Amino acid sequence: MTNLVTDFSIDWLEHRDSSKPFMLVVGHKATHREWLPDLQDLGAYDHVNFPTPANFNDTYDNREAARNQDMTIEKTMTLGYDLKVHANYNGWIYNRFTPAQLSAFKGYYEGKISKEFDEKKLAGSALTAWKYQRYLKDYLATANSLDRNIGRLLEYLDRSGLAENTVVVYASDQGFYLGEHGWFDKRFMYEESLRTPFVVRYPGKIRPGTQVKELMCNIDWAPTILDWAGVAAPADMQGRSFMPLLVKGGNKAGWRKGAYYHYYEYPEPHKVSPHFGLRSERYTLIRFYGPADNWELYDLSKDPGQVHNLIGRKGYEKITADLKAELRRQIVEYQDDDALRLFDKG
Repeated sequence: MTNLVTDFSIDWLEHRDSSKPFMLVVGHKATHREWLPDLQDLGAYDHVNFPTPANFNDTYDNREAARNQDMTIEKTMTLGYDLKVHANYNGWIYNRFTPAQLSAFKGYYEGKISKEFDEKKLAGSALTAWKYQRYLKDYLATANSLDRNIGRLLEYLDRSGLAENTVVVYASDQGFYLGEHGWFDKRFMYEESLRTPFVVRYPGKIRPGTQVKELMCNIDWAPTILDWAGVAAPADMQGRSFMPLLVKGGNKAGWRKGAYYHYYEYPEPHKVSPHFGLRSERYTLIRFYGPADNWELYDLSKDPGQVHNLIGRKGYEKITADLKAELRRQIVEYQDDDALRLFDKG
């Protein structure tokens, strides 16, 4: 993002029709596979030893879909492609580098990281632990440029006098597993990837530090942004504006008590069984189908790491029935016909 914001903004923002709302989308460098940090951030976290999540060594008991995926740090994450250990620098990723950039990149990953790997001669759990540390170091070093350039954007808005009438939204796609369940990537309806960042700065409307605990869905994003622009959402648009939840004394009556989710991309990538489900304030109910064909239930107050599947457990009959009833209601509301056929099959 060298000159995108400053040059483009000066040329366009100052000459637009200020009586009309507009939106500018800035796509920042993503903390996405294969995690290529900016050159100035190489090794930024090499001095840190990151703690492993409590469910890092998940054994996937009573959870067929979790056991049969292909997204573990241990087996799926590769040394060359993902962690740049003796990487193939003739591949398409590195063809975009200038000679100077490639020299600096190789100097770090060949001169330090690959050398360290060769010296350690790792295997088994020690190798998995080393891969996890390298993953986190690369991931967070990549995030440094994201933080830095978001800061530049906000500073520009302040300096140019645009901040007071500009709504700033930071959002991303699904959350990413950072070792939870032994994984990277996302897809599963478990908490770490179900939660999606959405941070707002709206001067004069939303107080700094406001946090909302109500459940939202990504289909609520568009109606909310239209609400800010003073534009009515189309009648056939699913979701609703959550602006009332963000303002002091906002009306929370009638807001949803459960969030619907449906994932259906199979078998590639990562062989995650398709599934749909409901996340309520306390419970997560999931229906897997395809290669896995079963239900899962989690009590988030007792099992935040979601390693104990409670489906069929004595004492949870009414909770399960109530959740299933709400899940079916939302499936019908959102016209997910494929999910409805699967739900009614049992």
